[in-house]
Amino acid sequence: MRKKVTVVGAGNVGASCALRIADKELADVVLVDVAEGVPQGKGLDLLQSGPVEGYNSSVIGANDYAPTAGSDVVVITAGLARKPGMSRDDLLMANYEVVKSVTKQVAAHSPNAILVLVTNPLDAMCWTAMQVSGFPKNRVIGMAGVLDTARFRTFIAAELNVAPASVTAMVLGGHGDTMVPLVRLSSVAGIPLTELLDKTTLDGLVNRARNGGAEIVKLLKTGSAYYAPASAAVEMVQSILLDQKKVLPCSAYLEGEYGLKGMFVGVPVKLGSQGIEKIYELRLEEDEKAALAKSAGAVTELIEILQQKAGN
Repeated sequence: MRKKVTVVGAGNVGASCALRIADKELADVVLVDVAEGVPQGKGLDLLQSGPVEGYNSSVIGANDYAPTAGSDVVVITAGLARKPGMSRDDLLMANYEVVKSVTKQVAAHSPNAILVLVTNPLDAMCWTAMQVSGFPKNRVIGMAGVLDTARFRTFIAAELNVAPASVTAMVLGGHGDTMVPLVRLSSVAGIPLTELLDKTTLDGLVNRARNGGAEIVKLLKTGSAYYAPASAAVEMVQSILLDQKKVLPCSAYLEGEYGLKGMFVGVPVKLGSQGIEKIYELRLEEDEKAALAKSAGAVTELIEILQQKAGN
């Protein structure tokens, strides 16, 4: 029996996730959205791509959660996208209500599922999903670091004119402007970046990675990135469904690791059939610790706002 993946949100990110999951034949896909006819239409369109592309995965669309029952993984992309001038944090309250509602439905229909959150502000939405679902921390994971790292690797590869596959990079922290790209632990085929690029160039690449999402929002004017976020989410889904045990930077719930507790922050984790199977705690230098603490502080502020709302 094939695995089942539900993708909540049939917008650009969700539809792209559904396409990549089906194309890789990772699972049958249920695409859910509140917009009547939209997930059904996109699901049918994707299903009809199968004979041409050669995949056998089933793709269906729905406006309710009954067809999602028993999903192995649920990818939550539903929510408002950023517009030019908006920060991820501006989306906080609107998307809190969306993720809260979605998670209740998902938990009721697929109590054993692993949740992969994509909705922004990412780390706060992961916290929301865990609170609402009651799922253990290993089954609530945020897609952030895989995307942030991909952007950093892309910019490094372009600067050096090398294949992106040759570039290894690591990004910690909250998904946003305070993310912490670790230059010290990034390399090209094992060659440290510091031996290939000067500090000014590296600082420029770090800043571009931090603002990678905003750069695309500014260019698109009416939306935000979706191809790369979908690819990042699907890499996580694939590692879970196939028990690949890839080590990927993801938003995970910390209980003392890195001196942080009670929040979701991007860290390297092992992803397998149980979700997060291990959190890797790196030895950081003082400036890296300070940058991570600053990033975690930004996440804490958002969680405090949500806690206040939940208490009202």
